[in-house]
This record gives sequence, C-alpha cells and structure tokens, in this order.
Amino acid sequence: MPVLFILLAILIVMGIIFLKFFKLWLQALLSNAPVALFSLIGMSLRKVNPTIIVNARITALKAGIPVETNDLEAHYLAGGNVIRVVQALIVANKANMELSWKQATAIDLAGRDILQAVQASVKPIVIDCPASDSPNSTIAAVAMDGIQIKAKARVTVRTNLQRLVGGATEETIIARVGEGIVSTIGSSESYKKVLENPDLISKNVLSKGLDAGTAFEIVSIDIADVDVGANIGADLQTQQAEADKRIAQARAESRRAMAVAEEQEMIARAQEMRAKVIEAEAQIPKAISQAFIDGNLGVMDYYNLKNIQSDTGMRDSISKGTKSDKKKSDLEDEGKTK
Repeated sequence: MPVLFILLAILIVMGIIFLKFFKLWLQALLSNAPVALFSLIGMSLRKVNPTIIVNARITALKAGIPVETNDLEAHYLAGGNVIRVVQALIVANKANMELSWKQATAIDLAGRDILQAVQASVKPIVIDCPASDSPNSTIAAVAMDGIQIKAKARVTVRTNLQRLVGGATEETIIARVGEGIVSTIGSSESYKKVLENPDLISKNVLSKGLDAGTAFEIVSIDIADVDVGANIGADLQTQQAEADKRIAQARAESRRAMAVAEEQEMIARAQEMRAKVIEAEAQIPKAISQAFIDGNLGVMDYYNLKNIQSDTGMRDSISKGTKSDKKKSDLEDEGKTK
C-alpha cells in the first residue's frame, strides 16, 4: 500500500507538471518550432521563463531566422531582453541589413535599445542642435566683423550598427555640430556672407566628418534658422574705450595730486624761508647794539640809519597808495565804460 501511494503521488506530480507545460509544448510543436518537454521543465528549474523563450523562438522561426533554444535561454539568463532582440533581428532581416545574433545580443547587453537602433538605421532620425531640452534655443557665434549670428540646425542621422557598441551617443553629435557651426561663423569675414549662404555652414560642418567614433552616421545637416544678434564688436570697443577713459582719469588724478603735493611743498619752503628772514632780521638789533659797544657805530650814524629807514617806509607807503588809487581809477573807468 505505501508503494502504491508513492507511485500515485509521483503520477499526480508528473501530471501537474505535464499539464503546466503541455500547452507551451503543443504550441511550439504546432508552430514548427518544437521544444522538448523536459527542456521546458529544465527552464523552470533554472528560473527561466519558458513562455518568453517559446514565444521568441516561434516568432523568430516564423520570420525565417534560425535561433536555438539554448541561445535564447543564455541571453535571458544574462539579463537581456529576448523578445526585443528577436524583433530587432526581424526588422533587420526585412530591411536586408546585416545583423547577427551575437551582434544583436551584444548591443542589447550593452544597455542600448536594439530595436530602436535598428529602426533608426532603417528610418533616419532628426536631432535638434541645440537639443530641445537645452537652456539655449540657438547657437551663438561672432563673425570676424564683430556681429553675432544665432543659428539652429537639424541633423539627420542613421544608426551605425557596427559602431553601436562603444560608440558615442547623440550628445556627442550635438556638441560636435555646435562646435562646427561656431567655427564656421567665426571664420566668416562678414555676417552678411552667413546670411546670404546659410548652406555654407552645413557644407563646412558636414565635411569635417563629425560622426567619427560615434554610433551614428550623419546623413545631412540643415540650418533651420539664422538670425542676427548683438554687435559684440562695437560693445567690446565701447567697453575698451570706457576702460581707457577710466585709466586716463586715474592718471590725471594722480598727476593733479602730485601737483597739489608739490604746491604744498613749495608753500612749506616759502614759510621756511620767511622764518629764516625773520630770524635774520632779529639779529639786526643785536648787531647794532654790538656795534655801539665795540665803537663801530656812533649816535649820528644810528640816527642817519633810522632816517633812511623812515624815508624808505614813506616811499613804500606812497608807492602802495599810488597803485591802489590807480587800480581804483581803472575800476571806475571800466564801470563807466560798461
């Protein structure tokens, strides 16, 4: 009896397992993409979703792409998107593009959207330069005549599947195209040439081979908008003139300060000389007194000296009075004339 119970239990478990995977097994068999029943059970034990593997295999074989179950299971265990890879292979096959299973899985495991990459290779995409989420809506550059030009470009690219793994992304394309636009405008002699021939920018930028080392191939570069900006050259000249003016004013102020300092120094020297004169005049009475003591100066000589001083003072006062009267007379005459 215990043996019968064990056998019965085994049969029940096998029946449950059979019923669980029978639908998938039958679906694969009827789709001409057979998968062994024990393989389905093994997938479940290896924590692989058998439904995804079976559906991916059926889809691939129906599209004429031979894919082994082991390859699908290995990519699933590696963390790849099996369905996405199969869809990308189908799109590439329909478009007559060379894309192997190994290359597709490598691109998928690299973190790139393989299906979107294949679709972008079949149907090129348009990239705005600068990007739509950029704080600047245009790329600004200054021509050789000092006039600023603002431009906006649209870059049409297709995915290069051979360089998709390890190749630079869209941000690199945008940066390189922006650099090329700035370089082209900056080397133009006049802003008028840029406005007359906007295609000059696209031709020059396109000839630089900006897609080297990127995951894309540039199909075309179109200038969507060109506008005239500020007169940067005039602004710089104005700022330079203002700076020169301030420098000249600072130098003039420095010279004025030096002149004031020199004037004050001369005033101080004049005061010093006056002090020396006063000091020398103070010695005169002493010298006269000493002359009296030594007998070199008599009383009559002294009175004669005083008379000479009085005459000299009188003449000075008369002279000053005459000058002031003449000045007053001149002022009166000038007033009468007016």
